Order: sequence, then structure tokens, then C-alpha cells
Amino acid sequence: MNYSKRIGALRRKMASASLPGLLVTHLPDVRYLCGFTGSNAAVAMTRRAVRLFTDGRYTTQAAEEVSGAKVEIVSSSPAIAAVQWLAVQVTEAAGETGVVGFDSNHTSVAELERLKAALPGKLRRKLLVPLESPLVEALRWLKDEDELAIMAEAAALGCSLFDHMLGFIQPGLTEATVAAELEYQARVRGAEAMSFESIVASGARSALPHGRATSARLPRRGFLTLDFGVILKGYCSDMTRTVCLGKPSAREREVYGAVLAAQEAGVAAVIAGAECGAVDEAARSILRGAGMAEAFSHSTGHGVGIEIHEAPRIGAGQKTKLASGMVITIEPGAYFAGEFGVRIEDMVAVTRTGGQVLTPSPKALIEL
Repeated sequence: MNYSKRIGALRRKMASASLPGLLVTHLPDVRYLCGFTGSNAAVAMTRRAVRLFTDGRYTTQAAEEVSGAKVEIVSSSPAIAAVQWLAVQVTEAAGETGVVGFDSNHTSVAELERLKAALPGKLRRKLLVPLESPLVEALRWLKDEDELAIMAEAAALGCSLFDHMLGFIQPGLTEATVAAELEYQARVRGAEAMSFESIVASGARSALPHGRATSARLPRRGFLTLDFGVILKGYCSDMTRTVCLGKPSAREREVYGAVLAAQEAGVAAVIAGAECGAVDEAARSILRGAGMAEAFSHSTGHGVGIEIHEAPRIGAGQKTKLASGMVITIEPGAYFAGEFGVRIEDMVAVTRTGGQVLTPSPKALIEL
């Protein structure tokens, strides 16, 4: 990863925002900027220097992982140490006009008060200022070639897991057993962890968009939804497939066909410059036309990267425009309480010429 390039891009954003200093405490942002994967850290940045503050548990790890920043091992809170260091750097460079930006989306009121309390009295009211919009997160939206290669690898691992599960799934197994096999195979095949708690929902429970695996047994006939992802080299994958145990009814075929058509329409609408709301509408309009508008109860997709849910949101009315390098999901669904549900999801990389599907597992209705 080219961390120096990322830091340079962030410095340009700081200059545009007239920010002498920046405090970064959101751990995915920390990892993005310098490669550190520990659980307790903060990055402090000025226009000339970058410091990674962490505690003594990570002395060796930080030395091995961190690139582009000087490591400072502290016995106090890394965020407080970072703010105190920034206070000195910024006031020396800019005097009383110096300020330090922070991301209010990831800083609680209580944490902000602790940070202010650690500063000299004259700085408590004016040094720390909330960013108008996140700076690091905006950089993370656009993946570079290295990131796209890792995400393609993570997505391919997810596809291989789905292929394995097709030979494992059978009526009578519990949803928890299916989830356990899925997650065991993920670790055996190299995943660092799952991107989120795997969704395994069968029969009437497939109508739950976020149906976590339970002790319920797979039916002899009915839908089974698998929504899962892996973390590989720090990046997430995400995919959903719905399969049918036994022979589907005519109505089940109709619903599945409508969701598949909506999902493919959403994928076809992905291209750099398209508004997120237009992509959502491309999928949603298919289900509306099939009389299933009320059955589609969530957004069409979201960004994916170091975190499983990132910007942009692919939802109704969203004006954000897609850009080359974004990776998003397209995942429409239709859910009928007490009966069944269907969702199909792909990860899609945005390019200037369209969307590149990273999860090419079969989407035609599979009968097991």
C-alpha cells in the first residue's frame, strides 16, 4: 500500500480546508493512513509531520506495521496524547489562530470533553473544531489498484465458500450448523474473520432481511438465504444468494425472477457519473412494476471497503455520484412476512465504462 500517497492526499485536503492540524481516531481511518491494525491508536497530522500514538501492548506490532508515520508509545490515552502533541505543533506554527479538526461522526460528546480537559485552559474552547465533512473517509471511497485487487480476492473467496455450501446444505441441518460450516471454511481458506455476523435464514425466516442463524432446521422445501462476507488483508467482501430446497412453487419462481431482474437492472445502471438514487431506482422500478414495491424494504446497496458499510448509500433520492474506484453492493430483495423472502447481492466495482461484478457466482435459481 502506498501510505505516503494517502498522507499526501490528506494533506492537500487539510490545506483546502485551512486546517493546520488533524486528529484521526476512527481505527479504520488509522489503518488506511499508516497500516496499523491495533485496537487502540490515534493519528495526529500537521502539514509537516505525522504521528501514530498507541500503547505499550503494540510496541512491536506498530514497529512492524506502521508506514509513513512516526510511532509514539504512550502510557495515557493515545487520543489525548495526540491532541496534546497537536496543540504544541499547531500553536507554534499558527499561534492562537491554529485549530485541529476532528471527525464528529466518530467522537462522542464525552470523549470530546475528555480531550478538551487535557488541554491548557486557553485552548479548550477553540483548538478542536468538528470537520464539515470527513476527510479520511472521503479518500477511502475511491479504491486504488492494490485495494481493488485485494477486494477481488476477498470476493473470490466468498464465491468459493458459496460453491462449497451448495454441497453441504441439506434439509434437517440447523441454520447455526450451516453458519458454522461457512465460517469454519472461511478461516481454513485464509479469511481473517467474517465481515459481519453471517445471515442464514430458511423457510419463513427468509422473510427477515437480517435473519441471523438460529437453531431452526432447514425445511425440505423452501428458500434459504445466505448473506455473508469475509475479511481478507483488511478488506471486506459481501454477497447474498438465495437458493431453494426442493421444488419452488410458481409464486416463489415469480418472486425470485423479479428480484433477479431488479438486481441485474441495478448492476447494469452502475457507471461512473451515475447518481446513487438512479441506480436504486433502476432496481426498485422493476419490483414496483411487478407489484412488489412494498416488499422491498431497504436500500439497494452500500459502499464496501475496510468497513463492511461505507459510503456511498445506494438509496432512493441519493444525489451522490458514483466514481471510478468505488466498490458498492447491489442487493434488492422482496420479503413476505410469514411466507418467504428473496435477496440477491453482488459486489460491483465502479468504472468509467460500467460496473465490474466481483462476485460472479451463479444467480439463476438453484434447486437443491
